[in-house]
Amino acid sequence: MADTVHIVKLCVGADGVDDLSRWQARPEAKGPDGRPWHVTRMWPRRAAEVLAGGSLYWVFRGVILARQRIVRLEELRGGDGVLRCGLVLDPAIVRTEAAPRRPFQGWRYLDPADAPRDLAAGAEAVALPPELAAALADLGVR
Repeated sequence: MADTVHIVKLCVGADGVDDLSRWQARPEAKGPDGRPWHVTRMWPRRAAEVLAGGSLYWVFRGVILARQRIVRLEELRGGDGVLRCGLVLDPAIVRTEAAPRRPFQGWRYLDPADAPRDLAAGAEAVALPPELAAALADLGVR
């Protein structure tokens, strides 16, 4: 069995987890099976590891705040003829501890040992603003 690896990606255009949730509720954010998906230009070379329990960790304003389990990968060809990868996601958005991330383009692999922990059920109601959570995480305060 393949080891698991996650993907970390900037959530461009969303200020927070609630914005992501609202976007994914829209029809244009869903694939043919009704699940949310995110289309990216590159196909993961470590696809077997991603599909062995990996999640997409979302970065909002420089801080990882949530994740979604990656259900499958779909090949998509755009109107321009370019082959792309659709990351088909579990609809459940799981909030995580805040984990700062420097800016980057595209997506990166994330080792499970480096992934932020999920927040306890109900903790989302008391989640700190992203800037404050990032500052505390930089100081080593959880």
